[in-house]
Amino acid sequence: MSSLNKVKLISLPKILDERGNLSFFESRNHLPFEINRVYWIYDVPGGEIRGGHAFKQQEEIIVALSGSFDIVLNDGMDEKKFTLNRSYSGLYIPAMIWRHMENFSTNSLAFVAASTMYDDSDYMRLFDEYKNTINDRS
Repeated sequence: MSSLNKVKLISLPKILDERGNLSFFESRNHLPFEINRVYWIYDVPGGEIRGGHAFKQQEEIIVALSGSFDIVLNDGMDEKKFTLNRSYSGLYIPAMIWRHMENFSTNSLAFVAASTMYDDSDYMRLFDEYKNTINDRS
């Protein structure tokens, strides 16, 4: 079974109001993890790709707060692409899933909530190393 089956789009609460809408998420209520860090990606030049790594421990939810972009996920066997373009929809990515982000629209803003504090040793930055680790676990 592909570990990409653990990835899921999460519909976030959406409070509609004629003055402007509001969406949110809460740790353990809407997410399967406690939030320990948030960061955002913005001003990505046309044609650039972000990511290109997997995390050994970190889980994430990624939301397109503005604009749109694609997230391409790979578990060493299968690949799947998700387009994020709604601020009330988040993509949950568990640990040990390779990812990169591409096709950023002008003024796009990617918001990421993560389960861990920043730790450079949690990153797997070489796809061959990632595939070898995945194969060793099976």
